[in-house]
Amino acid sequence: MSLRSTCTEIFGYLLAALALLFVGGGAHAQLPGIEKALSPGPVIEGHAKYEHRCDKCHKRFDKAAQTQLCADCHKKIAADIRSRTRFHGHLKDTACRNCHTDHKGRTAKVAAFDKDKFDHDRTGFKLLGSHRQTRNKCADCHKAGKKYRDTPSDCYSCHRKDDDAKGHKGRLGHKCERCHNETKWAQISFDHDKTRFKLDGEHVAVTCRECHHDNKFKNTPRQCYACHKKDDNDDGHHGNFGTKCEKCHTTDGWREPDFDHNRDTDYRLRGRHVLAACDGCHKGELFKKKAPTKCVACHRKDDDNKGHKGSLGTKCESCHNEQSWKANNFNHDKDTKYPLEGKHRTAKCESCHKSGLKPAPGTKTLEKLPTKCAECHRKDDDEKGHRGKFGVKCETCHTPKGWKRTTFVHNRDTKYPLRGKHRDAKCNACHTVQLYVEKTPTACVACHRKDDNEKGHKGTLGDRCDNCHHETGWKVENFDHKRSRFLLSGAHEHLECKKCHRDLAFRNTPRDCYGCHKKDDDDKGHQGRFGTKCDTCHNERLWQSWDFDHDTTKFPLVGGHKKVDCYGCHKRPIKGRAAIDRSCFACHAKDDAHGGGFGSQCEICHVADSWKKILR
Repeated sequence: MSLRSTCTEIFGYLLAALALLFVGGGAHAQLPGIEKALSPGPVIEGHAKYEHRCDKCHKRFDKAAQTQLCADCHKKIAADIRSRTRFHGHLKDTACRNCHTDHKGRTAKVAAFDKDKFDHDRTGFKLLGSHRQTRNKCADCHKAGKKYRDTPSDCYSCHRKDDDAKGHKGRLGHKCERCHNETKWAQISFDHDKTRFKLDGEHVAVTCRECHHDNKFKNTPRQCYACHKKDDNDDGHHGNFGTKCEKCHTTDGWREPDFDHNRDTDYRLRGRHVLAACDGCHKGELFKKKAPTKCVACHRKDDDNKGHKGSLGTKCESCHNEQSWKANNFNHDKDTKYPLEGKHRTAKCESCHKSGLKPAPGTKTLEKLPTKCAECHRKDDDEKGHRGKFGVKCETCHTPKGWKRTTFVHNRDTKYPLRGKHRDAKCNACHTVQLYVEKTPTACVACHRKDDNEKGHKGTLGDRCDNCHHETGWKVENFDHKRSRFLLSGAHEHLECKKCHRDLAFRNTPRDCYGCHKKDDDDKGHQGRFGTKCDTCHNERLWQSWDFDHDTTKFPLVGGHKKVDCYGCHKRPIKGRAAIDRSCFACHAKDDAHGGGFGSQCEICHVADSWKKILR
């Protein structure tokens, strides 16, 4: 706080003290004089008329009210503070006395500030680009004699001279920012697509001056003809086709007309008309005088040369056509119910019309001919090998473009897609009956019964050949054994099929170990004495590897039993699991010296360690 503001504050306290001293008896009337006597100094020139009206800026006993008193006079700044705009509106502390103190004399500058430290962004007008270079050159924008707040913020006010030098001279309005930016006046970022004339095609590469002469942008014409009149003359049109150039030309290139006479007019060009030059028919101005469409309008001379000389009327199209004036105009597609397509179009008339083009007997109309393919192509059907098996709807597979060319796609046109070798099979191989009389079966066995028999199945595996075979080849390559009731694991995974499947009747192949490993059981010496449940001891990894633990059974081996050979107890072949009599007497009857006198429960007296060891 400055010394003077400190004095001002002390002055306020003195006034308050004096007011208390003069509370009674006319003290108030003496206060103005006292205030004047205690004034810290003269006010600035702008406040001079209020120098003896302290109440204009000060409220007794209320220092905080001073800011509101300032706002009562400085209404524009008060409005800025309320709306939070301009410089004062962006200040965090809006107390006026923080920056502006008075009583410094008539010539004091109470609104002075440090230009180097002043943050212009807080005024609401950020300095960007080249404007930032004028930070310490306030006079470039703030003219002498004008308040800072009255400086205009629009481009045109400062850059009117640049606008004139550019040649615009105000004709493009005052919103310079549409084209120019703060970085550099000569750097233009105008987006032409936002105007009423979007640039596309070759217009994109055209310089501004080619269309905007002398930098006059506002009234530049948007019609093609305004710029391309010379091109129109060079093309030989000379205005005969009107000024709507866009009807034929595009912005992609003047020399590449996009006009399609068949699409864009009601008069389709056919035959020789396609090759005719435009001005061959369009003699006058196209959009002022409609070009005639009657043949005689252009072909009057041909009519005379033909010798008609108008005697046959003006409907030349009754006999002639666009292909050639000499050609017959009869249109089979238009004048009959049988349009000619493909090779039918080039066929001679007599190849179908056997009796010629004479009316049917007793009539004035031509004899009606059959229209079904089979009626003319019976011989082709026989030579093809169909011989009527595929019905009379030849058009299902064949087209008029050629009898040998077929359009029938089995995968698209039927519910039975062809894959693998089926794709190369001949039609007759599967379709052995009349197609439209009897439905062709789709089950594999219908065609592959012989293969099933030769394979050795002979129907034992049913009709679902696709469970093992596929269309690529009848030979089984990668049968997924997981789909069967016997999952392959261990050494079984690498066995040849014939190791287990002795014949090709797969259905009857046994699934139990003993069914395949009886020989191994005999070679091992078991000979059925351990039953047929081989998996009790053996596993799929290796037949020679076994991990049977007798202690997991109901007869754990203890004592002398551990030394006994397996066959010592398991002496006879059995069926199923190796279940034998577990009583001691079953094996030790010959060891019983008692002759059965003490019963069969030997374990009452004997122990497993030694038969000779007696408990009692």
